Amino acid sequence: MASSEINWDRLDKTKFYVVGAGLFTGVTVALYPVSVVKTRLQVASKDTLERSAFSVVKGLLKTDGIPGLYKGFGTVITGAIPARIIFLTALETTKVASLRMLEPFRLSEATQAAIANGIAGMASSLCSQAVFVPIDVVSQKLMVQGYSGHAQYSGGLDVARKVLRSDGIRGLYRGFGLSVMTYSPSSAVWWASYGSSQRFLWRFLGDSNELTPSLPKIILVQATGGIIAGATASCITTPLDTIKTRLQVMGHEKRISVKQVVKDLIIEDGWRGLYRGLGPRFFSMSAWGTSMILTYEYLKRLCAKDEAIDV
Repeated sequence: MASSEINWDRLDKTKFYVVGAGLFTGVTVALYPVSVVKTRLQVASKDTLERSAFSVVKGLLKTDGIPGLYKGFGTVITGAIPARIIFLTALETTKVASLRMLEPFRLSEATQAAIANGIAGMASSLCSQAVFVPIDVVSQKLMVQGYSGHAQYSGGLDVARKVLRSDGIRGLYRGFGLSVMTYSPSSAVWWASYGSSQRFLWRFLGDSNELTPSLPKIILVQATGGIIAGATASCITTPLDTIKTRLQVMGHEKRISVKQVVKDLIIEDGWRGLYRGLGPRFFSMSAWGTSMILTYEYLKRLCAKDEAIDV
């Protein structure tokens, strides 16, 4: 494959973390409203009038203006920085270890990339869930406050305080098992799809032996790989994400099982109820995936040690 990848040992780690925090915060600002819309669609009851992405956006803008599209943003951005540091460190170190482990098997480059990236994606997701799940619980409660009968809060600290008072620390980890079941396979599928699609795309472009491909060509391959990966992961994992979201936003007085959530969704909308929010999730994962991977690969080029690569 064209030499467009920069391994972990070729990065200036301090610069990588500091610059990365700023770049990924920018991406989150741009795409956060999609998460708010997706979450509201997933928790809507059958009596809720706003049952489409357009009506949710319209309702939020009417009642809260632009800030309505950023409900829970402060909480997310506070927790996202440490969670992302854990994720990226685990991702890169595990990927390097996995590639070394696979070397004796003499697999094709695409297969090797899919397996190594898949293992790295799953491992990094597992490592970051301890930080991410409490942030997810608090931010999602803020996203849906006042919507479809959900409680109102004065901010992230108010949510955390009420959850701890009613359910203890377990309340902040509600849906942890489903989060692991959702995000770990999703991350594995995303990174495996991205890693293998990149190899296929380079082969398709006939640049497998080109040592220094042009920057526009690198960006095209990475962006296309991100879209493919996001589309694949969203289609496979949306049902689990819908169930997880419903469990996490329910008040402490509503203790129901995964089985009951599934049953309620099917009663309300049939089997397609499990795919509520698929449109925004599909767009979010594709747009986020493409933006994230372009930002991520640019960050690696920017933070590469001088002898590694020219930006």
